[in-house]
Amino acid sequence: MQPLFDALVAGDEEDLLARAIDPGRLPAHIAIIMDGNGRRAKRRGRPRVAGHSAGMGPVRVVIETCAQMGLKALTLYAFSVENWKRPRAEVEMLWRLMRSYLRSELPEIQRQGIRLHAIGRLDALPAQVRAELEDALAQTAGNRGLQVNLAINYGGRAEIVDAVKALVEEARRREITIDEAAIAARLYTAGIPDPDLLIRTSGEMRVSNFLLWQIAYAELYVTETLWPDFTRAELLRAILDYQKRDRRFGGLGSRAPAPVEAPLVEALGVPTR
Repeated sequence: MQPLFDALVAGDEEDLLARAIDPGRLPAHIAIIMDGNGRRAKRRGRPRVAGHSAGMGPVRVVIETCAQMGLKALTLYAFSVENWKRPRAEVEMLWRLMRSYLRSELPEIQRQGIRLHAIGRLDALPAQVRAELEDALAQTAGNRGLQVNLAINYGGRAEIVDAVKALVEEARRREITIDEAAIAARLYTAGIPDPDLLIRTSGEMRVSNFLLWQIAYAELYVTETLWPDFTRAELLRAILDYQKRDRRFGGLGSRAPAPVEAPLVEALGVPTR
């Protein structure tokens, strides 16, 4: 947490929120459905692509903050298998934005020791996009800090189908045991802890085919804030809310959540439960 404290202004809202967080109970893995780009643009009378462009800022802030907090993994829903249905011009703009992001942010990503990883059916990406993505993944492969998983051409059902196909193919060659562990080992996220916290922006109450297997026991946090307006303070509030929950994983729970001073979190805009 110290790198985060060093980056904040002492006494301001973000600093107070950060210092209210228990560093011993941070989520190891946060997943985010970044929703609301188009709606934000529409409300301002601008084309949808303007909303996508504005959404690049929060991506930078969230990645930087998670790295400064020492989290293990962050997964961002960047492009779903359903997004191909959008107008061609919008899809092409999304690819241009992704390439631009990789080029502009790679030096800072390297400086922070962040490792980029991509999950999804990457073979279907445009050749130039895939080449630049694979180059960025290769350049950061040796980093040992936060792992940022970019879900690109991703769908939760497609991932499970691909895992089952891999199991069937392997079963043709040798005898294997088919259980939850076998399926998990063949998911795109194999070797990565399942998300502890799933954040969705824009107020939509659905998971949109995102990490269907992995979020079985994730804590859900939905905010009305549209993604381009999502700030560091919003992320910190989500983590504070997460820390107040009793995660039982289907059982009775081993302990109650550690108390957080109610007046402080209420003053900072974190709802009490």
